Amino acid sequence: MATRTWSTPMKTKSRLMHFLCLWPALTAAMGLLALTAAGAAEAPAAYSFGVLSQRSALLTAQYWNPILAYAARQTGLVFSLKVARTAPESNQAQQRGDYDFVYSNTIFEPRMAQADYQVILRPQDEAITGQIVTLADSPIHSLAELAGKEMGFPSPTAFVGYAVPMDQLLRLGVTVIPVFGGNQEGIMAQLKVGKVPAAGVNNQVMRAFAQRENLRYRVLWESRKFLNIPIAVHPRVPHDVVAKVRRALDDMDSNPQGQEILEASAQLVGQMPPYGFRAASPANYRSYSDFYRNALVKDGK
Repeated sequence: MATRTWSTPMKTKSRLMHFLCLWPALTAAMGLLALTAAGAAEAPAAYSFGVLSQRSALLTAQYWNPILAYAARQTGLVFSLKVARTAPESNQAQQRGDYDFVYSNTIFEPRMAQADYQVILRPQDEAITGQIVTLADSPIHSLAELAGKEMGFPSPTAFVGYAVPMDQLLRLGVTVIPVFGGNQEGIMAQLKVGKVPAAGVNNQVMRAFAQRENLRYRVLWESRKFLNIPIAVHPRVPHDVVAKVRRALDDMDSNPQGQEILEASAQLVGQMPPYGFRAASPANYRSYSDFYRNALVKDGK
């Protein structure tokens, strides 16, 4: 009986050989894709951290990046620092809810209600006040002498730098012409060179700026104390993530490495001890809401 032999056409055989030659490379590529997908699935979640614009972007980054790097190591998360060019731009981003976490006290403005940022931490350092200041050698010695004159402010959205001192001026019937410097240190620089005769400022930022710039100034008026700027979170951030971040920063000053970072950051801006953060809630910051409820000044638009 004849034996029938099946033969593969040359073209088909060529294709088969080509595929077999490519198979190792295809297998490797598929494995790489699988590893990439697995790596992507295991990549730590990333969250934005917006900081209210008070100082230069460089100084803000030098202060906050080591703190956020520490929080990332403790939580397994990733944080990206976001600093707007000016305070109004920072507030607009907050109003839109752009940031996952924020370090800001303008979240209490009535127009920020829709973003619904919730306080989770407060700094341990001293409370802040609003001040109206002038240069030490200025002929101005009272608020009444500012009537009709230009006066510097960080921005129309600054709490202790604008809302609090302007409210006091309105209550006294002293009308001034506002000049805005973009942020706290921006208007302090204008005060230093004599572009404005007086300025509304945050007492802590003013003190640190004056020490750094060898500037002597006189305080014409100072407000009551308010808890220092809080860290707050947007409602979209998962509760377990919020708990991790709160715990990591609350415990930071009890960790030797964390304490070292806090001290180094504090030295950059002239911050006084104690350093670090403590868990907090919106109830701790009721004085801000009470201020806006009774204020004559309207929050910045």
